[in-house]
Amino acid sequence: MNTTPTTTARPRGRPRKTDGDHQDVRAALLRAGIEALTASTFSGNGIDSILKRAGVPKGSFYYYFASKDAFGMAILDAYDAFFRHLLQKILGDTQRPPLDRIRAFVDSAATGMARHDFQRGCIVGNLAPEVGLLAAPFRCRLNHILQGWQQQFEACLRAAQTARQIPPDSDCASLAAFFWTGWEGAVLRARLEQSRQPLDSFLSHYLRLLVGSLFDD
Repeated sequence: MNTTPTTTARPRGRPRKTDGDHQDVRAALLRAGIEALTASTFSGNGIDSILKRAGVPKGSFYYYFASKDAFGMAILDAYDAFFRHLLQKILGDTQRPPLDRIRAFVDSAATGMARHDFQRGCIVGNLAPEVGLLAAPFRCRLNHILQGWQQQFEACLRAAQTARQIPPDSDCASLAAFFWTGWEGAVLRARLEQSRQPLDSFLSHYLRLLVGSLFDD
């Protein structure tokens, strides 16, 4: 009997990695990609700079991702998962009144932007203006991500209705969509001005809009 272990031939250029190694390197690439795309556009970032940031050899990239577009989609998925978790943690915090949760989200975002000297923003906001230059699936993915965030925000607004913090006839779905439209603009303005003031100003006006005619009689 032949006791020599058989091996499966690997394509050229593929590193001999364990599953754990594979996941670690892939995660490092995604982290580097998120850092790059929160600071710039997709078309404005080359693979070489991201690989250098992650410390991964160029020849290994296609072992982890089939193409730059596939990498971009994976970055969006990873960023969305991170951001959904953040929103759930803050907007779903039932120990706080709903409107305080919205204030907490804005403060958390402003603090995070200041930590990076306002050089980083939102990947969705960065990619949206160049969507015409990207492959068609990017538009669908960006819309899907925004809709998911809006649903989480809408749930917080409905909690505010239940708590009688906003009028009972408020259109929570529309108000949630409006928040993200205005928020992305406020983030861009904050980066331009190198200040959290646009974020705080947007929040102040948004909260006035939410309260509306609650106390009018």
